[in-house]
Amino acid sequence: ITKLKKAGAVLIGKTNLDEFAMGSSTEDSGYGLTLNPWDRQRVAGGSSGGSAAAVAAGMAPLALGSDTGGSIRQPSAFCGILGLKPTYGRVSRLGLVPYAPSLDQIGSMAGRVRDLIILDHYISTYDPLDSTSLPEPPPEIGDFPRKLPGLRIGLPKEYFEEDLKPQIKERVHTVAQVLEKEGCVLVELSLPSLQYAVATYYILAWAEASSSMARYDGVRYGYRATGEQDVLNMMMETRKQGFGAEVKRRILMGTCFLTEGYYEDYYRKAQKIRALIKKDFEMAFTKCDLLLTPTTTVTAFKIGENFTDSLILTPTERCTVAANLTGIPGLSFPCGLIEGLPVGAQLMAPAGQEGILFQVASFCESVGVMPEKEAINGL
Repeated sequence: ITKLKKAGAVLIGKTNLDEFAMGSSTEDSGYGLTLNPWDRQRVAGGSSGGSAAAVAAGMAPLALGSDTGGSIRQPSAFCGILGLKPTYGRVSRLGLVPYAPSLDQIGSMAGRVRDLIILDHYISTYDPLDSTSLPEPPPEIGDFPRKLPGLRIGLPKEYFEEDLKPQIKERVHTVAQVLEKEGCVLVELSLPSLQYAVATYYILAWAEASSSMARYDGVRYGYRATGEQDVLNMMMETRKQGFGAEVKRRILMGTCFLTEGYYEDYYRKAQKIRALIKKDFEMAFTKCDLLLTPTTTVTAFKIGENFTDSLILTPTERCTVAANLTGIPGLSFPCGLIEGLPVGAQLMAPAGQEGILFQVASFCESVGVMPEKEAINGL
């Protein structure tokens, strides 16, 4: 935010999100539900649903979000805008309330590719106050070449399996065909370890969340319960009153994964599988320049439809968590409509290669792959 102010940006307000970014629909917010501008009976996605809805509704051309397992890209897909999760360390996390520090990344959301590039450029400078900040400069703002001859586009088969809505598969394949006509080479490949990505993500994210949330005990940070006679009861009552149901659930599960009886069977194995997933992606990028996948397996679901069980939300995260586990950049862009609801396609590239994502997204925008925002219902 400091960097944006210095660059002359006008900040118009804060947007809604799931509590501590722990959610996939903004239904876990302490400030009420965010509605999807395309259909107000449906969720905007999450956790950065407020940012996505604000851009989609034309309230702002740009917005910031945080992405731990898809929290920028999933709501961007649901709301028909662009969302970028940068390479881990590209954007300083100074000031970001941590959920899972090894996965968290601040990123950009916009309605147009050029706006996304501009926002990313100004927030992606090195920050000595963040020990994970990378010294590499961001891509320069400029026009990308329209032609993409010889670019190798990987299509991992695991992203196109049975739980993917057929119409979404069709829209993403249409994008692939458009790119192939421009001279790109389509490469079918496999990422064997991807089947374990969601389980690995939940174990690691929730374990880190239990540690990150430990600071909110009423002693120094955040809310403090009143009326208690001793410190222990004050801390217990503070956490009981201050955290919502979903945050409590993730803290409890994360603490369980880190206990002596479960650490080896869950947390340590999840770390090993994370390394295998990263190795699979590194191998894939020896065969292609970037990957093209769906962003989600479904379109925006109805309000309350999946709210009773957070694990039902897994289909909305299956396509996004790997980019966080591996630290690579992922960009979601709209690629069509299904029954009036936006569909998102996702591009992923090796770490530090945001430029190639911008190039392909810019081309897709120029040839009309992305639906016009004027099609939004009720606005």
